[in-house]
Amino acid sequence: MIPGMNWRERIVADPAVLVGKAVIKGTRISVELVVDQMSRGYSVADILLQYPHLVELDVHACLAYAAELLRSERTFRLPA
Repeated sequence: MIPGMNWRERIVADPAVLVGKAVIKGTRISVELVVDQMSRGYSVADILLQYPHLVELDVHACLAYAAELLRSERTFRLPA
């Protein structure tokens, strides 16, 4: 993560946009889409070429949002 970067300034969820999924502010580009593309090997530069209205901080905000979501994940041991 970029020091001092706050994903809350760049990621929003609005029930009127993509059924409330987390998106990059001012766009209909979901965090899910960006993280999925990165998991498929896209680089930040690739994503910025595909979506020229985004900036590098938008992509990093998506990753920071996903990381925070995973940190708050709780797991439960299921009985055998």
